[in-house]
Amino acid sequence: MSKECSICGKKPVSGRSISRRGMAKSKGGVGQRVTGSTLRRFVPNIQTTHTIIDGKKKKIKICAKCLKAGKAQKVN
Repeated sequence: MSKECSICGKKPVSGRSISRRGMAKSKGGVGQRVTGSTLRRFVPNIQTTHTIIDGKKKKIKICAKCLKAGKAQKVN
């Protein structure tokens, strides 16, 4: 749970990276063929920040999207 946003709960998800060869039919080729697929991870942009929660200064992990939207007040 180290790469999870404490506000929205965003965490890494898995997907696939697909390798193809050949020219597309729309470009005059005979079509593309899938030659392989490997697993990959989509990791959110997690930042560690000092914020005020319930009137107390706390250190939390928050994604950049929530930080930019102002869902947590950053303390310096």
